[in-house]
Amino acid sequence: MKHPSKLSLIVGLLLALVLAVTGCAAPPAPTAGGSAPAAAPAEASGFTIGVSNTLVGNGWREQMICAIKAEASASGVVDKVIVVNRNGGPTEQIADLEGLISQGVDAIILNPTDREGLNAVIEAAIAQGIVVVAVDQAVSAAGAYVATNDQTAYAQNGAEWLFEQLGGAGKVVEMRGIDGVPADTDRHNGFMAALAKYPGIEVVASTFTGWDPSVGAQQALDLITTQEIDGIWTSGVDYPVIEQFQAANLPYVPLVGADNNGFVKQLLEMAGEGVVGAAVTNPPAIGAVGMSIAIDALTGKNPAQVTTLIPEVYATGNTEGLQALYAPDQQPGWSTFVNIPPYTHYGGSADVSACKGPGE
Repeated sequence: MKHPSKLSLIVGLLLALVLAVTGCAAPPAPTAGGSAPAAAPAEASGFTIGVSNTLVGNGWREQMICAIKAEASASGVVDKVIVVNRNGGPTEQIADLEGLISQGVDAIILNPTDREGLNAVIEAAIAQGIVVVAVDQAVSAAGAYVATNDQTAYAQNGAEWLFEQLGGAGKVVEMRGIDGVPADTDRHNGFMAALAKYPGIEVVASTFTGWDPSVGAQQALDLITTQEIDGIWTSGVDYPVIEQFQAANLPYVPLVGADNNGFVKQLLEMAGEGVVGAAVTNPPAIGAVGMSIAIDALTGKNPAQVTTLIPEVYATGNTEGLQALYAPDQQPGWSTFVNIPPYTHYGGSADVSACKGPGE
């Protein structure tokens, strides 16, 4: 695992990023351990938290769930975390949320499949006194808390870096996530906002990867072997794309991805081979932020209704920043950005990697 000095560096670099909390100022300066407000009073304990995730086999989502569990364990006030985890859309998620409500959970943390389509079941849960926190992607349900990475800025900042890298002209590919889900819509809007500033950029293909590395890899291979492409923007399916250039023995083009460990490694170790790219922060530990917000709401601390993390871009050439993001022993599809003061209370990557909730 990373030494405390590297954790201090990554938090200092990344959470010098503004945590834009609706109606609130930026949080206090972070520390390596992710210090946060004092734990909830001992008498406010014994909570059961439900978690709804509808994308299985995705490293980012796996780490999100592990971060939720780690924060629950660190809180000392959660007795049980019930995770409902399967592939599905709004219909399946509504059923899962109804199941969690029937189990008498105190709070629900969900990564939503739809901004509007889940509102009825979310509002029904809130009417029964259940705290509901949407993480990673937003919902519009009245009374729901929302904790997200700024998905529009994620795309716009990365796309603008790419278009500048190309000198404002060239043929690019937009590799999106899942059609119709809030994060994909927001990211596409951000990509298009960037595109509007660069009339010399032509989008020659737009794909939906489903945030599945194997799907994205095949799409990338098909594209780079059949079309003239000058740059690629991805919605987080990044290191498999670089691997396809290697497999096809083709020259690399500038690539935008997320702060996935495998991609960061490529940016650090393959720059001499011609790899040029930018990693845009999108920490899965937003799940832990959601857990912290849920606990604060349950214990009467009145958290902000909307919490937004602002992404940063770490590009080739920023060796110090990229090194702070990289951990040799971490999974390729996981982010090493795990401490988000003042929300997270666990120690760091080891606690998240253990993926243990209370009593597990």
